[in-house]
Amino acid sequence: MGTPHSPQWFDREAGFTTRPYAITGGRTLPSRSDLTLITQVVGNDPPSGHDSRREQPESAAIIELVRARPLAIVEIASYLDLPASVVRVLCGDLADRSLILVKKPGPENNTPDEHARVLRKVIDGIRRL
Repeated sequence: MGTPHSPQWFDREAGFTTRPYAITGGRTLPSRSDLTLITQVVGNDPPSGHDSRREQPESAAIIELVRARPLAIVEIASYLDLPASVVRVLCGDLADRSLILVKKPGPENNTPDEHARVLRKVIDGIRRL
């Protein structure tokens, strides 16, 4: 399997020989709106008859990475040295074809506003002592 850093895709001095927009077919947004940087990507058993040799190298590398353990989109981007926006588009395509599963992040109860509210309660409690 070719990886994004295999000789045909990566030149040590020049970097990637294929531009990110070519990898995604010019798309900058994923087909799914639920893919964020912290979305967990999980390996999935490929449908019968799926030939992984027909996958583009970046997609095949994503499938291989998440087969071992779930990873966030931003982690995949880091491992593959690809822009996160490219990985989001590719993960959307793979999820649409049921080659990977995506797990939405939990509820947004750890937002900065929530942290500030908790800190205010702690400070108020300390002042009452």
